[in-house]
Amino acid sequence: MIEGIDLARDFNVSLGLLRGKATLRAVDHVSLHVAAGETVALVGESGSGKSTLGRMLLGLLPPSAGEVRYEGQPLRALRGADWRRYRADVQAVFQDTSASLNPRRVIADAVAAPLRFNLGLGEAAARQQAGELLQRVGLDPAVFARRYPHQLSGGQRQRVGLARALASRPRLIVADEPVSALDVSVRAQALKLMIDLQAEMNLAMLFITHDLGVARWIARRVVVMYLGALVEEGPAARVFAAPRHPYTRALIAAAPVPDPERPRPERLLRDEIPSPLAPPSGCRFHPRCPLAQAICKTRVPERLVLPEPADANGAGERIVACHFASETQES
Repeated sequence: MIEGIDLARDFNVSLGLLRGKATLRAVDHVSLHVAAGETVALVGESGSGKSTLGRMLLGLLPPSAGEVRYEGQPLRALRGADWRRYRADVQAVFQDTSASLNPRRVIADAVAAPLRFNLGLGEAAARQQAGELLQRVGLDPAVFARRYPHQLSGGQRQRVGLARALASRPRLIVADEPVSALDVSVRAQALKLMIDLQAEMNLAMLFITHDLGVARWIARRVVVMYLGALVEEGPAARVFAAPRHPYTRALIAAAPVPDPERPRPERLLRDEIPSPLAPPSGCRFHPRCPLAQAICKTRVPERLVLPEPADANGAGERIVACHFASETQES
């Protein structure tokens, strides 16, 4: 459906008046695909390049290298009706819903706008369908249609953002940390709503999150990034049960344990994440890796495709970028 091929993205960063500028590589030659009806979780710490990758897939940022393809067509080559179809088919739900909603427009207008512009509906039809969409995401239009964004709670605004994304009848939603700002109970409700809508409408979803608990619950496949590079990819159940990259193992070990009687695993992450302005040579994870050896400091690990028996969904392939991937496999 949609794929990023060898994507890279650079930013020019000012270092101050006397130090000039530097180039920050936020995404370093990452390939990613999302199939029709599939949910993929993109996980990693802050600064790993997850959001930048998502914005390239949305067409909001042009890649510095590589290309994005939608239905096999390069995004940069889409024009006219093909570009409008892509813009309707691929929608976003962001973390900061207050920034994405016009504070001067009531909720009904915010949801109706894509119905008018993307689908060409008239004012009356757009408002009717906007009310139906609000109802679908659990907001009574009789109560919420005439309210302004500041009159809603965070969870309610997130539902409005989801309704607006659904208004264009998309095939893919890129959800960038959509529930991280919500409290636990509201987060669970929002996630269940997204899972239900994804199944009901056969939506594909790229779910960007730093929360491994959320990724474990929502995704069929998991992609793990570190300092702009892809380090592991595979079926979610298997990645969480038997991670093959030390960074993935460290993230899982650092995740909160809901059972107070269950012993916490050993903390595996050392120190803080390095600056993306000066990433380590060789394997970028080696300064924090418990398995690091001399080769890790000088040689970038290749991405190994490690076949595994197919699971219930037919997915068995694991991709790992580590010199010692076999040593992280659990027996």
